[in-house]
Amino acid sequence: MPSLCVNIDHVATVRQARLTYEPDPLSAALAAVEGGADGITVHLREDRRHIQDADVEALSRIPDLNLNLEMAPTPEMVGIALAIRPQMVMLVPEGRMEVTTEGGLDVIGERDKVTEAVGALSSAGLPVSIFIDADSEQIRAAAATGASVCEVHTGPYAEAVHGSEARPDGEPAVRAQLASIATAGRLIRELGMQFNAGHAVNYENVRRLAALEGLQELHIGHSIVSRSIFSGMREAVHSMKELIRSASSDA
Repeated sequence: MPSLCVNIDHVATVRQARLTYEPDPLSAALAAVEGGADGITVHLREDRRHIQDADVEALSRIPDLNLNLEMAPTPEMVGIALAIRPQMVMLVPEGRMEVTTEGGLDVIGERDKVTEAVGALSSAGLPVSIFIDADSEQIRAAAATGASVCEVHTGPYAEAVHGSEARPDGEPAVRAQLASIATAGRLIRELGMQFNAGHAVNYENVRRLAALEGLQELHIGHSIVSRSIFSGMREAVHSMKELIRSASSDA
């Protein structure tokens, strides 16, 4: 079955909303591993809107942690990755105005920049993944850069699943998107790269993706962080109530 790499960016989003020290992404990473995560993903964005340099450095020091560092293919980020040396680097597109990554990297349009980044990272012994749309030409371009992994953007599939019940053509649209990912996965493997997938994967749509032939890793973040708010809220409130109660009884 595919391994699960948990993205903890939005734990840091909550922390940065107050510019404070909690919730701590490091603690979230350890809890995720305790829950069965096979790896941890963080996206160090150029504007540092959630994950900070210190977070990546702290995560890199956790023994045996499988750390996947998402980043734009820029000289600054390549330098950080070479210093941190995560288990994998994933090159992603990045726009300052976007809420989250909105599509795959345009490897064709940015061939020279991407090839340079892949070359620098690969030469240092770091495996490189490229986040990419399910497009055969982009996949071939990614292979030409020397990348060892392609992660297929699953956002269009997730959107199709989410809206399937409201449209007469809902299920055919879901099947078409799933077939597109499967076709991309076959080509990725034929070109000698590892087939990963991620983006907007949640508890509703994950099963069909996880069953795809040859899929090695699923990268999932927002839905897991969202679920944890509710699955952990009862215990968090109970613990706080007990502290208040015990303080009152001691007074």
